[in-house]
Amino acid sequence: MKNYTITVNGNVYEVTVEEGAGSGAASAPKAAPAAPKAAPKAAPAAPKAAAPAGAAGSVTVAAPMPGKILAVKASVGQAVKKGDVILVLEAMKMENDIVAPQDGTIATINAAAGDSVEAGAVIATLN
Repeated sequence: MKNYTITVNGNVYEVTVEEGAGSGAASAPKAAPAAPKAAPKAAPAAPKAAAPAGAAGSVTVAAPMPGKILAVKASVGQAVKKGDVILVLEAMKMENDIVAPQDGTIATINAAAGDSVEAGAVIATLN
């Protein structure tokens, strides 16, 4: 048997572990490191950062939430003003207008009517 002193969130615990006694004692230490792996949010950020690199335009328009594209209101090459509707996204049974963040020209439309998109997906780019 081995004795350990473990501090968790400022609380000190005295722990005794039997060597080779059973799988229950071996599973507990493995569970603790699993929790911090779930906490970092860096993995979801990587796809968002990678998406603009592949986009043709310098300004990206990302889906603010997961949903289904109901309509595409603009076409590639079309000049748009800030606030003009580019696409209509249905999320939670509500229609959301996805608008141009600034004046520009549509460089790419990366979604079509009927497509499902995830939050943060680049659905259009502007020049």
